[in-house]
Amino acid sequence: MMTHMRGIGVLGLLLVAVLSHPDVAAAHGAVSGEDDPCLRRIGEQVIHFNAYQPQYQLKDQYCTDIPQSGDIFLVVDLVDPALRHEPVGMRIMKGNGSQGADDQIVADIRPSLHPDGVLRSEVRLDEGLYAVTISTEKQNLMKRPQYLLRVHMTDYQKLVQTVAVPLFGVLLAAWLGYKLIRSTWLRNWWTALRS
Repeated sequence: MMTHMRGIGVLGLLLVAVLSHPDVAAAHGAVSGEDDPCLRRIGEQVIHFNAYQPQYQLKDQYCTDIPQSGDIFLVVDLVDPALRHEPVGMRIMKGNGSQGADDQIVADIRPSLHPDGVLRSEVRLDEGLYAVTISTEKQNLMKRPQYLLRVHMTDYQKLVQTVAVPLFGVLLAAWLGYKLIRSTWLRNWWTALRS
C-alpha cells in the first residue's frame, strides 16, 4: 500500500513539474517552418524577422516580445532569393501600426538592394508597443508584413497561461487524489490489506 501511495505521489509531482515547465516537456528545439511566428510572406516570398539584444543576452533572439528597452538589433532574412534582387525596406513606428495620431516613426530604412539576403538595422526602443513593417517597392501597401513588438512589457496572456496551467494541474491532481481516497474500491482494498 505504501509503495502504491508513493507512486501516486511521485506521479502527481511529475505532472505538476511538467505542467509548470511546458518548454521542457515540449523538447522540440528551435521552431521552424510554418510554425515559426517570425516568418511572414510578401506575396509568394518569405521573410524571417529577429531582434537581438547582445548587451543583455548574447544568443537570445526575439520576434515579438523583447524583454528590455534600449538598443535592439533588427535583422530581416530575405529567405527567397528573388527578394535579394529587389529593393526591400523597413519602418519602425511607435504604436500598434493603426496609423493613429499617436503613431510616430522611430526608424525608416528606405528600400534598397540586399544581395547578401539580410536587411539590418540598430534602433533604440523605449518601453512600449511598436509596429515593424517590411516592404518592397513592388508590394501593395495593404499586404506588407507587420510585426508587433512589445518592448519591456508584461504579456498578461502568457502570464495567465503560465499560472493557470500549473494551477489547473494541481487542482486536477488534488481532485483525483480526493476521488481516489473517497472511493469504495480503495477502502475495500485497504480493509482487505489490513486483515
